[in-house]
Amino acid sequence: MVRDEYNDGLSAEDRVLLEGTFTRILDYLVSKNDREVPLATIHSAKDLYDVMDLSVSDSGVDVETLLADIDAYLQHSVKTSHPHFMNPFWGGPPASSLAGEFISALTNTSMYTFEIAPVATMIEQEMVNLMAKFAGYQNGEGTFTSGGSNGNLMGLLCARDHKFPNAKFSGFTKTPVAFVSSESHYSVEIAANTLGMGTDNLIAVESDHQGKMSINSLKRKIAEQKDAGKIPFCVIATSGTTVKGAFDPLPEIAEICAEENIWLHVDAAWGGAALLSPETRNLMQGIEHSNSFCWDPHKMMGMPISCSTFLVNQQNVLREVCSHSNSAHYLLHKKNAELDMGRMSLQCARRVDALKLWLTWRSIGNQGWSEKIENYMNLTKYLSNRVKDEPTLELVLEPEFTNVCVRYVGHNLSPKFQDMITDQIRTEMFEQGKFMVTKALIDHRPILRPVIANPTVDQKSLDKFIAEITVIGARMAAELPPK
Repeated sequence: MVRDEYNDGLSAEDRVLLEGTFTRILDYLVSKNDREVPLATIHSAKDLYDVMDLSVSDSGVDVETLLADIDAYLQHSVKTSHPHFMNPFWGGPPASSLAGEFISALTNTSMYTFEIAPVATMIEQEMVNLMAKFAGYQNGEGTFTSGGSNGNLMGLLCARDHKFPNAKFSGFTKTPVAFVSSESHYSVEIAANTLGMGTDNLIAVESDHQGKMSINSLKRKIAEQKDAGKIPFCVIATSGTTVKGAFDPLPEIAEICAEENIWLHVDAAWGGAALLSPETRNLMQGIEHSNSFCWDPHKMMGMPISCSTFLVNQQNVLREVCSHSNSAHYLLHKKNAELDMGRMSLQCARRVDALKLWLTWRSIGNQGWSEKIENYMNLTKYLSNRVKDEPTLELVLEPEFTNVCVRYVGHNLSPKFQDMITDQIRTEMFEQGKFMVTKALIDHRPILRPVIANPTVDQKSLDKFIAEITVIGARMAAELPPK
């Protein structure tokens, strides 16, 4: 039966649906530490179509069918709270953040004006100011974004307006060039494309074995581009690279940028959380001298996706960059103009992502974040030592953060077979629903990259991971043809 949901209020059917949904949510959370449950069951589109009906109909379905759909969704989604989930930079979110996510959806406001979202506006400003202070920004501002990719785009946009203040009106009149390390995130290439500067003008700077940007290479690249008549306008450094977890030397990079009048943006989407602990804060040394940076609380801080910030070390930069004509007169009014977050964002309609972070920060405090980061670092050290203790495994490099790069080397195996087995170990573990870790390349050779960013991961998880890869690797090595 079709009804007007907005006039019926909470009908009996709605109540059954919501109560059933929240019961399932609680059951899901209670079982999240169960190591025996496969963390993934679907490995192809065909698998999914075999177990779920994704079609819609003219007449709709009843609430029991919807609850069955929810059951199927929960059963067949990858279980990111699983103790063996170490694939991306995030895991299971804390209950306080889920409460914030639910309330954000329930109130359904948007972050463009104080008028429509008064509480959310002040919470977002509180979070932005707090995170800016952790970075040493004395007069900073910022906004929540859709993710680090959007933050890197905004960093380039601010850099463009800094060097080419008329570019937003007339476009580029000279050829701009920006510099990134060879280990930078792929989103910077997308940002360069979106900005219209041309990806050929995104200059890769060499990195050392640890994954850090080479200062000598940066100096040389800047000089080469200036000699070619191009205008260097931005350096994008990385704090926490995707594969190696490396932190670029920000003090030295900042000094070069200051000398050359180049905007320094830092992609700290992953590594920004290092600011939260005295034991890791040194990794971000020099961030206070950057012009802007992005930081994703939906990564190591565990917020539900998405929860990401872009911060600038100067007031009114974002208002200038995001300014436009009076075409939004129906939305942005003079009253409360200094509070309207829509004047500082590339987005208009925007979710209230600060609430979940604020509730969690209120819940655990600064000390809670510090303890979380330190626990992850201790687990990283534990896993690294376990790898070193196994003669058939290689720790490819000493971790600087919580990225651990591992390769199966076996006994007297050629690099070809080491690579083949390393690759197949990851596939087998995932297809059996036992572990989910990233496969990546270092020096053109595959490695396994478990990352510690999931609060359910513990030493037992890591012991099981080591046992799994050594057993699978030994079996595969024994099945190789004789030399």
